[in-house]
Amino acid sequence: MKVECRMLGWGLLMSTALLLTDCRRADEVDPQDENELITTVRLNFTEQGTTTVNTFEFRDPDGEGGNAPTRFDQIKLKPNTAYNLTVELLDESKTPVVDLTEEIDEKADEHLMVYTATPASLLTYTYGDKDSRNFPIGLTGTAQTGTAGMGKLKVQLRHQPPVNGTAVKNGTAAPGSDDVNLDFELIVE
Repeated sequence: MKVECRMLGWGLLMSTALLLTDCRRADEVDPQDENELITTVRLNFTEQGTTTVNTFEFRDPDGEGGNAPTRFDQIKLKPNTAYNLTVELLDESKTPVVDLTEEIDEKADEHLMVYTATPASLLTYTYGDKDSRNFPIGLTGTAQTGTAGMGKLKVQLRHQPPVNGTAVKNGTAAPGSDDVNLDFELIVE
């Protein structure tokens, strides 16, 4: 009888330990919520008041590493002009090609597009979309160019999934990691 009680106690202890281990795992970042493979980034600048669309693209079909990108456009825009900006994000390593723009929009609470011009006087960006917590997303917005000049436009997609069950996206680029980090040459003339 004493042996049965000890075994029952040991079994209860092991069950509790397994239960606690499973609870901790539930709070960790979902292993399926990893960074996206994005091979193509298209920036569509539509001059406000017109139907004129200028599309600029980065394309690296095999992803980071391996072969060099097959396309990395210079962005050329008019000075002192407002543009509606939309972005398309694709994974062309798969057949058929996967349009990740929709997935990013569906998981908007975990993603943030960031557009940073250097020098800052070349272009300012205003977000046109928000997630469920009223933080910006950046799949659509407005780009306003300044005076003529040359520089860079850094385009980042920040992946900001919850950590230990707590949302980390706060409207800034600080939390998370990059799904995309590209420095386009920017020419305003």
